[in-house]
Amino acid sequence: MPSTLPGTFLAALRRRPILWSAVAAVAVLALAVSLVLAGSGQEDQQEGARPGPAGSSAAPSETAPSEGTPAQGPGYRPAYHLSPDQRWMNDPQRPFLLDGVWHYYYLYNADYPEGNGTEWFHATSTDLVHWKNEGVAIQKFRNGLGDIETGSAVVDTEGTAGFGKGAVIAVLTQQHDGVQRQSLFYSTDKGYSFQSYGQNPVMENPGAEDWRDPRIVRDDANNQWLMLLAEGSKIGFYTSRDLKQWTYVSGFRQDGLGILECPDFFQMDVDGDSAKRTWVLAASANGSSEGRTTGLAYWTGSFDGKAFTPEGGHQWLDGGADFYAAVTWDDPRLPDVQRKASRHAIGWMNNWAYARQLPPTDWHGAASVVRDIRLESGSGRPVLASSPTTALTSLEGEPAHVPGGGLGDGRALPVPDSGAFKADVELERPAGGTGDARLLLQSGGTTYATVGYDFASGRAFVVRDGDAVAGGKDRPAGSAADDAYRAARSVEARPAGDIVRLTVFVDRSSVEVFVAGQTVTSLVFPPAGHREARLAGDGGVQLKGGTVTPLAGIR
Repeated sequence: MPSTLPGTFLAALRRRPILWSAVAAVAVLALAVSLVLAGSGQEDQQEGARPGPAGSSAAPSETAPSEGTPAQGPGYRPAYHLSPDQRWMNDPQRPFLLDGVWHYYYLYNADYPEGNGTEWFHATSTDLVHWKNEGVAIQKFRNGLGDIETGSAVVDTEGTAGFGKGAVIAVLTQQHDGVQRQSLFYSTDKGYSFQSYGQNPVMENPGAEDWRDPRIVRDDANNQWLMLLAEGSKIGFYTSRDLKQWTYVSGFRQDGLGILECPDFFQMDVDGDSAKRTWVLAASANGSSEGRTTGLAYWTGSFDGKAFTPEGGHQWLDGGADFYAAVTWDDPRLPDVQRKASRHAIGWMNNWAYARQLPPTDWHGAASVVRDIRLESGSGRPVLASSPTTALTSLEGEPAHVPGGGLGDGRALPVPDSGAFKADVELERPAGGTGDARLLLQSGGTTYATVGYDFASGRAFVVRDGDAVAGGKDRPAGSAADDAYRAARSVEARPAGDIVRLTVFVDRSSVEVFVAGQTVTSLVFPPAGHREARLAGDGGVQLKGGTVTPLAGIR
């Protein structure tokens, strides 16, 4: 579905002098592009490929982040999103639960920007909101096969791999001299440290350029392990009994979405009904041919133990520019019917089009908040619906209530000085069915981002062309942010009834919008100054009521 904004609310934006005069007033931020590019050292990438700081033969580093490093620079360090204490993070790895503790890994480069190559950094949590840094769990450049890239960690309950019952097995991509192979690492201390299997790689590259990101799934119905591997425009399916020897059984090809990455595969019950159990195949993809950017595409269908058969075309989990390499997982403590009714999801909050050209200098990258996803009946096919995970309520302070009424030229909202808050608003559909409402995020008197909902098109949107990266109309020509960053992003979200409930999570450098089960995730970098927010509207849109809730930090 195209994510371009319909003319109805683009025209409305043009009618708002407060927006466009603010954009023109933003000073241009001098981005340290030369410093960042100096450390890129990447091989040429095709459209949709992951041009991340991986695949280099740079010397290994013993450096690990120190917990609690204070925020530096203009205050962009997220308050309640997981971010590296220093250097670089990208792809999340699917968490697993052991003894009541969630174990989560993400790709980390301690040598960025001077050197390349990622490894697995380890963080633990009991609530998927507060995280404890545990250090690097799988180090790069230690077994002669290259760095440590994306893969999967599973708890081998029955010891099928031969390392003991309950061992944690990680199967992941290693890249050396541009060749991608799959290696196995095992842990006998519950995921805190790993050893390289002596007969790595467990899967030798067959001559493919793109052959990476193994997703491991336990297929209990067929008493086997299942692997999905990203192979260019195809997802390869493999099976194994012991996590070491893998047999190719089928492939799912999807042209027109660039190079597929970071596949995922899981079962869910439509509307929580076990009689409507459905398989979902997902992969990070490039939606440029549809007027989008990169994001997570997914298909629903059936699986016979070897091959996946889709029931219709692909859909997208998020309408924003900054939700990539996402992973999903369920809670093994729950009964099966609940595990199939809801899952968690988390994504890398960034975009390769401009990931190396963003303002922070001592840290790079952040994870989204954890979402809860459900599979709901749609118009002809099931649709994944997202909501903020309930544990996020542990961060909430005392909400400030916003009374109902007209929006007119703008109503100031009581936002906290911390820059971290949640805004919940209920909007009433105008009698004529057209009109829009906008949340203007402002800093130093400048509107740096606009979050809104257009009733005529039924779309929620984010526009961020007034922030420090977009740079306003006087930005340097030729910036990589010109198209990918400055483009407005939107998602169709049509709730039942005449009330639209808009929930916006605002952090110091991001906004995540939830409306009618759909989401829009965007990085935003406010210019310096006092933070404010206002509600405005056109077409007679009325505010039924709302709240602004401060959110505590997790660092």
